[in-house]
Amino acid sequence: MKIILRALLILLLTPLAAMAEDLPSWNEGKSRQAIVDFVTTVTTEGSDGFVAPEDRIAVFDNDGTLWSEQPFYFQLGFMLDRVKALAPQHPEWSEKEPFKSILAGDLKGIAKSGEKGIVELGMATHAGMTTDAFTKIVTDWYATARHPKFHKPYDEVTFLPMRELLDYLRANGFKTYIVSGGGVEFMRPITEKAYGIPPEQVIGSTIVTQYALVDDVPVLNRLPKIDFIDDGAGKPAGINKFIGRRPIFVAGNSDGDYEMLRWVTSGPQKGFGMIVHHTDAVREFAYDRESAFGKLDKALDEAEARKWLLVDMKADWKKIYAFE
Repeated sequence: MKIILRALLILLLTPLAAMAEDLPSWNEGKSRQAIVDFVTTVTTEGSDGFVAPEDRIAVFDNDGTLWSEQPFYFQLGFMLDRVKALAPQHPEWSEKEPFKSILAGDLKGIAKSGEKGIVELGMATHAGMTTDAFTKIVTDWYATARHPKFHKPYDEVTFLPMRELLDYLRANGFKTYIVSGGGVEFMRPITEKAYGIPPEQVIGSTIVTQYALVDDVPVLNRLPKIDFIDDGAGKPAGINKFIGRRPIFVAGNSDGDYEMLRWVTSGPQKGFGMIVHHTDAVREFAYDRESAFGKLDKALDEAEARKWLLVDMKADWKKIYAFE
């Protein structure tokens, strides 16, 4: 009887985070354990690290953190497809960069156009329409486009271990947000289906949007002008502007997340920071310091000193994608 009572007492006192069979696609080891330990600490009433539910905010980068970003950002893939679709209406593009390189299938030529060329590309493919029209175009693209390596819909090329992590945090009272350099209206049509994150919890880069009446019908027009870039130092600024609370959990994968990692983990709650390190060239891609997309250099150098968890995809994840 004493053994039964003792077992029952342990069961009642053990936090839900420790009891559940969580994160099944994560290998047993220090990465998985570090996450579980942190969640157990902040959710255990009476512990020194307990955090009230309303302050359990977790923020995630998207490209390279929640879904793949190689061989190019998914949004760039959308831009390339849109240029090809719109090209018959713009004969001048055949002699104008970066459109000329896109139509010729020359990715190196696109890269040579630099930031100026990418901005021009974004304005040509993302502006000059209403928000409703753009949402339909993006939604239709997600329904038909396929990843060049895996030949799967882009919304299936999401990291299963990270989706499990989102579910795990939410099951323990966290509110989860995306904070990404990608266009907010490019991500919002798919984030609830892909991650369980509703549109209002997605923060991203924006272009100027203007209210107008068309035949006495209110619309929001997307103008060819940058409003906000949610990358680098823009990420903590965006979190403060749109969330209004300092998160206690942050996940990223590149130097574009460096400032967000610094800000979250230097807060009064001693936030948890993690970096997804792309080390699996067979199941996904292997890259860091020299990559054109998702460069990880400075944050990689400082991860250990700043006590950021460096997640090794090859070693820490049993599966990368649900379709494996």
